[in-house]
Amino acid sequence: MATDPILIVGGGLGGLTTALALSRWGLTARVLEGAPEFGAIGYGIQFGPNVFHVFDRLGLMDRVLAVSDSPAAVLMWDALDGKELVRIPTGASFRARFKYPYIIVHRIDLHNVLLDACRRSDAIELVADAMVTGFQDRGDGVAVTTADGRTFFGPALVAADGIRSLFRQKLIGDSERPVGYVALRTIVPMADVKADVPRDSVVLWGGPGCHIVHYPLRHGTEFNIVAVFRTSTYAEKGEAASYRAELEQTYANLHPAMRALIGMMDFRWRRSVGDRDPVRHWHHGRIVLLGDAAHAPLQSLAQGAGMAIEDGLCLSELIHAANDDFPTAFRRFETLRLTRTARVQLESRAIWDWLLHAEGVASDVRNATVANWDEAHLFDCLSWLYDGVPSPTKFKPMNG
Repeated sequence: MATDPILIVGGGLGGLTTALALSRWGLTARVLEGAPEFGAIGYGIQFGPNVFHVFDRLGLMDRVLAVSDSPAAVLMWDALDGKELVRIPTGASFRARFKYPYIIVHRIDLHNVLLDACRRSDAIELVADAMVTGFQDRGDGVAVTTADGRTFFGPALVAADGIRSLFRQKLIGDSERPVGYVALRTIVPMADVKADVPRDSVVLWGGPGCHIVHYPLRHGTEFNIVAVFRTSTYAEKGEAASYRAELEQTYANLHPAMRALIGMMDFRWRRSVGDRDPVRHWHHGRIVLLGDAAHAPLQSLAQGAGMAIEDGLCLSELIHAANDDFPTAFRRFETLRLTRTARVQLESRAIWDWLLHAEGVASDVRNATVANWDEAHLFDCLSWLYDGVPSPTKFKPMNG
């Protein structure tokens, strides 16, 4: 058992980052992915500078930058009248303050950067079509079984299996917390975008019980649109026609540009929106939760994947420092990551209700409040998040 690789369940961004970070310490990992192939949902994703504290130290920064773009700004507009409410410049002043850029990237492209790095490492085994259906902590190691009857052993297990984690359900026993909203995601060729909107920035239109986010991808050749709205049917399955009618009704009285954008939506990807309640303990014995399985937030701060990536580096360093004492490493991991990840969860909830979806008088208060937010204030407000976190151990950057 001692010579077996550490098991990582989930081949997403958090799981692959963990495997890569472990390999930098000479530790072996076996990544079990339930899907037939390692892959990612084909939509855009945003990252703040904090993730580059990880990518830089893993030798991946140049590869990530090659497949990503830095927007001209991150903007929030009023969904009713189209007025600009908040502007976060992401150019020279942003880079000078936070050292690293703000990026937008196709999730598949980033996932492939991590996959390629894993495939080049002899310390990492990638096992696809391995849907974990059961597990047992045997005291000296962990055994998992898969849907096709295979069994895998490891000295410890990292559960990076997402917001609906099997391990979260078994170890903690709570459920995902729905918020009554659904999200629709679409990518279209940039040449097909007819709406009068910026093509070089991240723009969030905040409105009563709904919002839209859009930004360019793949060096301006594609356009990513996310439409989010409150609905009583968030937990129901339906047909595309009913989805479209509901969406059009929700956005009927909003700015014409928003209505033009929803006319481009693809209804094949419609998901309910939810998060997890913060909890103090993410591990039991030799099993530990990571990323959304441990602390899934709402999308308000665009930090779900970022926190999982940070987790991967932090956890690998603690496992190395603990010298095979996995329960001790996992307890330290909880202690070091709890406050930061819980703050992301709780601030995301507050922003979701007050900033993104304000209605009536509340929207007047919001607009008056944010009118006083200048660049210096915004940078100060974001410093706790974007400055990253100190490393728990000494870790030298390596070329991957």
